[in-house]
Amino acid sequence: MLAGHHAAHPAEHAELLAVVTQSLCTRTLNRFAEESRLDGESLQDAVARYEIDYAWQVLGSDRLRDDTLAQLEAKLGHAASAAQTAQVAEVLKAAAAGQPADELMSFDNDVAEQLAARLYAQQARQAAPAAEALG
Repeated sequence: MLAGHHAAHPAEHAELLAVVTQSLCTRTLNRFAEESRLDGESLQDAVARYEIDYAWQVLGSDRLRDDTLAQLEAKLGHAASAAQTAQVAEVLKAAAAGQPADELMSFDNDVAEQLAARLYAQQARQAAPAAEALG
């Protein structure tokens, strides 16, 4: 089994999806507009400044996927495998699909950091038994 591949590990996929979901900071358009008004800022300026888009769009973006992979690769010290790359894409796609159509979020979020950290921890858990078996 390829390390990082979740097809045989639905619990790990669910764990990653939970990490993403729990790290989300979303708001409805009305709530965001209200906050912008209280800050004395136009909605257009606030959207531009905070890089706001629909949550499903942010989570499904190449930008977030690439940021997550870059952070994972920095932790690993090498390029992510094809299985890890696919796993990141699948988890973010599943998280995006679970978002209400009207929820907004910022591209300035810690989803990539949280997801990369959990993926790295899963890799370490998977590598430990394999190292013991070889030793």
